[in-house]
Amino acid sequence: MSTQKPNWLRVKAPQHERIGRVADLLSDLNLNTVCQEASCPNIGECFAGGTATFLIMGPGCTRACPYCDIDFDKSVRSLDPSEPERLGEAVRRLGLNHVVITSVNRDDLEDGGASQFVSCINAVRASSPGTTIELLIPDFCGNWDALSQVVQACPDVLNHNIETVPRLYRRARPQGIYQRSLELLLRVREEASNIYAKSGLMVGLGETDEEVIQVLSDLNDHNVDIVTIGQYLSPGPKHLPVDRFVTPSQFDEYRQEGEMRFGFLQVVSSPLTRSSYHAGEVRRLIKDYPR
Repeated sequence: MSTQKPNWLRVKAPQHERIGRVADLLSDLNLNTVCQEASCPNIGECFAGGTATFLIMGPGCTRACPYCDIDFDKSVRSLDPSEPERLGEAVRRLGLNHVVITSVNRDDLEDGGASQFVSCINAVRASSPGTTIELLIPDFCGNWDALSQVVQACPDVLNHNIETVPRLYRRARPQGIYQRSLELLLRVREEASNIYAKSGLMVGLGETDEEVIQVLSDLNDHNVDIVTIGQYLSPGPKHLPVDRFVTPSQFDEYRQEGEMRFGFLQVVSSPLTRSSYHAGEVRRLIKDYPR
């Protein structure tokens, strides 16, 4: 197919004055964001709104998923004990109402980095007690004790992305296991019914619309509350190519299926949707559907 982006995916490059304040603060505190490391197309909009998704334990990742723009790094690295405090300070300085914290995969660590997530939650609660906290976590290689550590720290939202349909896992997510990710999401709600469970997937990797709907059904069966669906955009020639550009109308059909047929609390589905895009709207959802 043509690799030329359709008009609905064309985004103006952000000017420095739109992203400068957040970028300068992140540099000052030596923090990473997934917005920068993964080349997110929404960086201008989110940074201009004073929001960011913090990337901890990075910037290198111990997995090399062929769709992802984050650098691969298998070297042995200790955790930075000052990172949670610096993250908490960034949240305070930015005055964030809602913060998203994610990480690279750290399969080199016994707990996959669960303890660092807990420390970051505690640091944010200490510096900004009114800020709601959303985590986007890896699968911890199925270490359910590590997951329990994170769940017991009580983030408001716990996100783990299913990423793609099961048929494409071997190609797109070779170190992931579809059923393991579903089990993780189910365990979140079983261990803490007050936490909002969230997941997301990309389209345009070679899946069919029927397979997307089946993933929505699987997520619903595993007690997920919030789903995001966005267009896969290949970061470069060494990454997986785009198989198709899904139209905005088809994204809206996914949303309607998710919210009306399966009853998710929220489905954010559009070409430029990413896991934490408009994540601040979660505060409204929490108010509308209190637990």
